Amino acid sequence: MAGAVHIIGAGLAGLAAAVRLAGTGRRVTVHEGSKQAGGRCRSYHDAATGLYIDNGNHLLLSANAAALDYAATLGTADRLHGPAEAAFDFFDLRTRTGWRLQINNGRIPWWIFDEQKRVPGTGWRDYVALAKVLFPGERPLGEVIPCKGALYERLIEPLMVAALNTAPPVASAALARTIVRETLAKGGVHCRPLVATGGLGSVFVEPALDHLRARDVPVSMTHELRALVTDSDRVTGLDFGDETIALGPDDSVILAVPAWTATALVPGLTAPTEFRSILNTHFRTVAPPGTPPLVGVIGGTAEWIFVFPDRVSVTTSNADRFMKEPREKLAQTIWDEVRRVIGITETELPAWQIVRERRATFAATPEQNALRPGPTTAWKNLALAGDWTDTGLPATIEGAIRSGNTAAALI
Repeated sequence: MAGAVHIIGAGLAGLAAAVRLAGTGRRVTVHEGSKQAGGRCRSYHDAATGLYIDNGNHLLLSANAAALDYAATLGTADRLHGPAEAAFDFFDLRTRTGWRLQINNGRIPWWIFDEQKRVPGTGWRDYVALAKVLFPGERPLGEVIPCKGALYERLIEPLMVAALNTAPPVASAALARTIVRETLAKGGVHCRPLVATGGLGSVFVEPALDHLRARDVPVSMTHELRALVTDSDRVTGLDFGDETIALGPDDSVILAVPAWTATALVPGLTAPTEFRSILNTHFRTVAPPGTPPLVGVIGGTAEWIFVFPDRVSVTTSNADRFMKEPREKLAQTIWDEVRRVIGITETELPAWQIVRERRATFAATPEQNALRPGPTTAWKNLALAGDWTDTGLPATIEGAIRSGNTAAALI
């Protein structure tokens, strides 16, 4: 009989690995240190708003093949909703003007020649600068493209901050290149925005747990790994504090935990050491009819507004500067911006919740990107997974799921 596989961590990387291995003949067990699966993509009932909200808002794109395949396996792909075309609405708070960016489906970017579809205040020649991101090499993005002007302020900066969670001037050009190559360079068919309107948990987490239960894969919550027991080039045991699980000669381990946990467990492991925060704000309110499901905001604290049937949620990336701001002040500032952007007449602050994820992603700089390890380790039966490993992508849902798939394939 094939050996057992122990997956440490029930975030998206660990769940993806478990889903991939379930039903293959391996005995799979998932161990999660916290009370809830999903990691940073978990959803939960929030007492302050009375709503089922996401810990953090996440935007997927139609290019995210691994995430879409994972959802299809779980039977939840139809719970991701978005426009039929690659259309993105923006609003500039400084000028109080809005516009819609529309990217045509083909690889030839005809949209940059149409002033009704491109960014206001730009000409087609401005977009040649964006093409420089596709050139090989790893250096700060600010050395590749000009970090000023209408195109930068109204498209490149919001796009790259959302994708990299790092200020573009110091961000990794290599990671930016991967984003552009997989989306804009392939045309609008790969750029359609997709949102889990019922919550990320309803697409990626709870259905995964159901999928695993149906295949007799146990998921042990509050089962935190304290140490790896090793002998020569193999992991021989898993120390959970109150028990140690001995591993057989054919057993394997996938370590799908955050970078700082992995480095504490794996001797000599090199991993990112700097992280960036994300601020998410949720309001219990109903947006006016016809409001786009997603609006990018220029010139405000809010950066992306997600419109759901029962709430409006706001994301601010690279948000270290807001981690010590008073919550009430932040909520009022962001609410006032939301009102102006989507035309809400109600002035009173509705029920709200702020979620600050202080170590949401690794800092996507060239230096930190170089610290990301691959999936293999010095121990033959130990593989790594997580969006902080060397997936070629920044820390995203797509990267997490790809890493889980890679670790499962190694096993």
